[in-house]
Amino acid sequence: MITYVLKTLWRHRTRTLLTVSGAAVAMFVFCFVGSVQEGLNRLTTGEDADRSLIVFQENRFCPTSSRLPEDYAGKIKEVSGVRDVMPIQVWTNNCRASLDIVVFNGADPEQIRSSRPIELVEGSWDGFESQRDAAIVGRNVAQRRGLDAGDQFSIGEISVKVAGVFESSVPSEENLIYTSLAFLQYTRGLDAAGLVTQHEVTLAEGADPDRVASEIDAKLRTGAVATKTRRKGAFQASTLSDLVDLIGFAHWLGYACVGLVLSLVATTTVMSVQDRMKEYAVLQTIGVRPVRTMRLVLAESTLLCIVGGFSGTLFALALLWGGGFAIGAEGATIAFRPSIGLAVSGISISALVGVVAGVAPAVQAATVPIVDALRQA
Repeated sequence: MITYVLKTLWRHRTRTLLTVSGAAVAMFVFCFVGSVQEGLNRLTTGEDADRSLIVFQENRFCPTSSRLPEDYAGKIKEVSGVRDVMPIQVWTNNCRASLDIVVFNGADPEQIRSSRPIELVEGSWDGFESQRDAAIVGRNVAQRRGLDAGDQFSIGEISVKVAGVFESSVPSEENLIYTSLAFLQYTRGLDAAGLVTQHEVTLAEGADPDRVASEIDAKLRTGAVATKTRRKGAFQASTLSDLVDLIGFAHWLGYACVGLVLSLVATTTVMSVQDRMKEYAVLQTIGVRPVRTMRLVLAESTLLCIVGGFSGTLFALALLWGGGFAIGAEGATIAFRPSIGLAVSGISISALVGVVAGVAPAVQAATVPIVDALRQA
């Protein structure tokens, strides 16, 4: 009786349209908040987050405040369990939370090419490696700033020539700009000759991250600058601590949106059932069983939720895919990216909410007293 359900919804199309629109908006917010949570999880968990270490200046937070000697890399390599060390100079236009943060990472071009999961979609590696002021730009940054290979890009004291645009399997990478280490060290105004912001350590197979971190700090304790070494995931979680709390609160906002859909669809379905009490009584008199009546009402509420939830989820995923949104603080960025899991969650929750919202109205429709309902004007 799907035709009957569709005709019932079309009969009150204004109410149906408003309900579907409300469900779509709520699921849009749910998916958007979910993408932020997924971005944070990708940044702070996984093999790269656990098998890499960040050596940072002790008691420093913003990248501009950490200044480590570049030659610390040689001492770090002597520690057992260290496979490779990459000195990195970080420059950012804003250490506070921002939706349009620009982060430069200066490192050896050969190490960038070999250690980072990036692939150029425009430009060439030769152009990047051969020019001191060249840079390769993440796809999200290029999209937000309207950059293409060959363009000149300036912000603050930094001015670079875009040698290429890259994409990455790690979404946060697409919010970075890579330059050579020497370029950032000797840029006028930065005063960083011989210094770096941090050393990124790649661990050997089977090495204990916590043991290696402790040994690095102990070895560098006699140096000019004290260090604090942490796993990459823990370092980024600490860097984004304020945003982590905010994202945790926003997660409850997503659940509130699910509750809003439940309330909205349940209210609409109850109103629809009450308007058609006489109709349900007639259905019972011609032999429609109560269970069938319940299924009709449940199909109605579920269809409303699925159509609204699918529309809101699809719009959210399209916006996330094309928008290249990210939020960052202190040189670390969280990328908002769509995923299959997010799409499945949005549609599945919509269907589940539709069923739950229709239970009470369905019972009401199935148990309507036939005589009393037929007496209604």
